[in-house]
Amino acid sequence: MTPDRAAGLTATARALAGGEISSRALVERTLARIEASQGTLNAFRIVRAEAALAEADAADRALAAGSRAPLLGVPVAVKDDMDVAGEPTAFGCQGEHPVAAEDGEAVRRLRAAGAVIVGKTNTCELGQWPFTEGPAFGATRNPWNTDHTPGGSSGGSAAAVAAGLVPAALGSDGAGSVRIPASWTHLVGIKPQRGRVSTWPRGESFHGITVNGTLARTVADAALLLDAASGNHARDPHRPPAVDASAAVGRDPGRLRIALSLKPPFTAVPAVLRPEVRDRVLALAEVLAASGHTVEEADPPYGQIGLAFVPRATAGIAERVAEAPFPALLDRRTRGAARMGRLLGGFPLRAARRAEAVLHRRIGGFFEKYDVVLTPTTAAPPPRIGALLDLGGFATDRAMIAACPYAWTWNVLGWPGVNVPVGFTPGGLPVGAQLLGPADSEPLLISLAARLEAELRWHEKWPPEPAAAESRAVRGRSAPTL
Repeated sequence: MTPDRAAGLTATARALAGGEISSRALVERTLARIEASQGTLNAFRIVRAEAALAEADAADRALAAGSRAPLLGVPVAVKDDMDVAGEPTAFGCQGEHPVAAEDGEAVRRLRAAGAVIVGKTNTCELGQWPFTEGPAFGATRNPWNTDHTPGGSSGGSAAAVAAGLVPAALGSDGAGSVRIPASWTHLVGIKPQRGRVSTWPRGESFHGITVNGTLARTVADAALLLDAASGNHARDPHRPPAVDASAAVGRDPGRLRIALSLKPPFTAVPAVLRPEVRDRVLALAEVLAASGHTVEEADPPYGQIGLAFVPRATAGIAERVAEAPFPALLDRRTRGAARMGRLLGGFPLRAARRAEAVLHRRIGGFFEKYDVVLTPTTAAPPPRIGALLDLGGFATDRAMIAACPYAWTWNVLGWPGVNVPVGFTPGGLPVGAQLLGPADSEPLLISLAARLEAELRWHEKWPPEPAAAESRAVRGRSAPTL
């Protein structure tokens, strides 16, 4: 393993178990990479240098004693909407936030698998937008082109993995917030079934539309992190049957019926698929057809699914704003969304929740004819830094929908989806495609994604080495080292 960039999660875990390297050495390298890149990429809100080194030393003692666990001693990162004991959970907001008393369930499970949590990654304010910028921490930048955003809201996790700062990271996905940044940074991003990875201490995050997921360079690494983080708190309301994601990586998916859906679901704002994205998705469809799958154009019967999304999303924002320690410091767009959420938090929210069962039946019927849906992950490549930062609320919504109209429907349904890299625009910006399935279809989607990876070899492509920290000034303060 070279010290400049992180090896994959699977390879790192194997090297540690085989005694080829110590966790202490790995974590030291990881911290050095983060420090060198922070002034350029700004991927981290908090770097847990002292704590991570102590955890690495404990892992080395356990390894020397013969203990084994899936991620024992492996450095990983988590998004700053997840509680890590002793650290604040700012979720992209300004101000000094209280430290968490204990780990969230997903973080607890990563620790139980032996992982070393090196830090918490940047996210936009309350995870609302497909860019990772704000006055609380500045701008997080895309390793492939630092003039552009890595996406959001899990943009810090995506930037950290894409640049090789860490081998994998957790993010969360409420309207594509794992899949969109995965698409825009050339990563695999798994949005699992609702409840697969616990969001506790919130049994339902944003009224069930937000789930925790994984970002990695390879399907095997994303699946390994998913297996490590999966499971439930005793009080979780959603407890899907367990799946073995890692076992699915080597499984033949068989010959599948794949629906190619290029038409965005209906929204009040028009969205047009950009040709440079469309071409890459069509090329992937040709690869699938050449592999023996049946691919035909067909669109799921979404209907007015947006009516089941907006009340849940805005009511979730209203709840988070009510809990915010510094509401006056929140973005005006956040406060506007909270006002809308308070209006929609009664009957409209209850109606939106009831509509999910109807949508499951109607769209579930589509899967009687098809096994997988293939869509673009986004309609456009990643925007430039600052392009959406200072817009008003309506203008931001228009820009978001125009760029990212495809991902949010699966959050309403609570079903799995996987972003896979499909190449680059003529300007060298990454784009991706989604593999979408019905309830509990992670194994099928993962096995299909792994077959694509074996043929397309996307994990062999790396962004340019991060420039020196002093080469670009990043607005706001850099991550504190605690």
